[in-house]
Amino acid sequence: MSVDEDYILVMDGIGKEFPGVKALDNVNFRVKRGEIHCLVGENGAGKSTLMKVLSGVYGYGTYSGRIVYNGEEQRFKSTADSEKAGIGIIYQELALVPDLPINENIFFGHELTRRGLVDWNETATRAQAVLDRVGADVNPQTLVRNVSVGVQQLVEIAKALSKNVKLLVLDEPTAALSEDDCAHLLGLLRELKDEGITCVLISHKLREVQAIADTITVLRDGKTIISMDATARRIEQPEIVKHMVGREITDVFPKRHGITFGEVFFELRNWTVYDPAKGREILHNININVRRGEIVGIAGLLGAGRTEMALSVFGNTPHYNITGEMYVNGKPAQLTSSEKAIKAKVAYATEDRKRNGLILIQDIKFNTTLTDLRQLAAGPFVDEQEEVVAAQKLFDDVDIRARSIDQIVGTLSGGNQQKVSLAKWLFPKPELLILDEPTRGIDVGAKYEIYTIMNQLVAQGMSIIMISSELPEIMGMSDRIYVMSEGTITDELDAAEATEEKIMHMALA
Repeated sequence: MSVDEDYILVMDGIGKEFPGVKALDNVNFRVKRGEIHCLVGENGAGKSTLMKVLSGVYGYGTYSGRIVYNGEEQRFKSTADSEKAGIGIIYQELALVPDLPINENIFFGHELTRRGLVDWNETATRAQAVLDRVGADVNPQTLVRNVSVGVQQLVEIAKALSKNVKLLVLDEPTAALSEDDCAHLLGLLRELKDEGITCVLISHKLREVQAIADTITVLRDGKTIISMDATARRIEQPEIVKHMVGREITDVFPKRHGITFGEVFFELRNWTVYDPAKGREILHNININVRRGEIVGIAGLLGAGRTEMALSVFGNTPHYNITGEMYVNGKPAQLTSSEKAIKAKVAYATEDRKRNGLILIQDIKFNTTLTDLRQLAAGPFVDEQEEVVAAQKLFDDVDIRARSIDQIVGTLSGGNQQKVSLAKWLFPKPELLILDEPTRGIDVGAKYEIYTIMNQLVAQGMSIIMISSELPEIMGMSDRIYVMSEGTITDELDAAEATEEKIMHMALA
């Protein structure tokens, strides 16, 4: 069978199984030379698995089907084999060494040598050249840990380009980026396309898929559902969503009916925070309140102080110096530890579920009940039967898709990990739930389910503060919106009057 020369990559009939799970089932994926091809699907649809087959993480012989790259059938047995062929894959979890300088990271594993020794002058020169190429305005001698996530993403791309990549695959590259960094990255992909580099972009952000895709391929349940030519016509989001989830979702943000708010449950007055580690004030004169049954959105650019505010409220774990007043349920409160916050019925679900929110090597049951083991105390021990009952109830309530409460959390899809994180903070029965980027890195179907749970919680009288970088999410789910900029509240909006333009104007104030 001859392969059309227009295609740089043809993956035919790809199948991949794990014990008890068919991850890929006869997947067909074709990428035209020089295009930007977006691969979309729900968490667990098989996107990352397919790319790991391509990269050699799952080597030849561990999958069925065939891979044809640049007109030749390939049998990659390792990532080194695919890199040698000109394929670069950048995963959502960046593979950089934090304590090495940027230039050493770029050439890590393929160091530039002269007479058997690393040529540091050449390393510095070529690193600067490739950083200029990706538009990273940063000193190549800077340690990776000291630059933003957006710059780290550019360093990963620079690393791939230093290997003369011809096909660049990016797995959720914008999940943790600010709006500006996202725009810069998408612009860079267009520039690389103009240079003849083919890109495959995996993303849950359908607006950026619409903005950049030449072709859109949808996977669902490990199968290819459809490939659509986005150059021939505009592919609308509802059409993409329908193929992703197998049903129509007419409103991404589920509506609430008969909304009634109770009294103010939580309030900050003149809340000012000084960070000794940074040697400066990071929050100034914050005044916010949240009523029972209300979702309050906190919008702002990366670095505006949103997460810092949440951490200062929930036990002040970074040990900030704080002045101002906090009121919980109408009474003055000093939540100087996470334990005191939980006792006061305040909970905080972190933006980084993998690093700070969950213990990935433990099971769902363990993670779910970890926040308040006193509920399960039988003397000095945990009542294991009560733990099973409590974990199973939350498992059912938030509809975690897993074999059982005994499944290891690290094996779950991103959407289901997020549900476990939510269940974990519902276990202590909070009355105020702070959700920091609650749908980051999860697909549209899982987002809808998280939103539905949020609506159910506030209908029961809970108060929710939602921090989000996605403006449609802020506007679609909030009753009121506070906008932050450089550690201050610049304005407050009723959701009905909010627009993206208004919020961005206030965020830049």
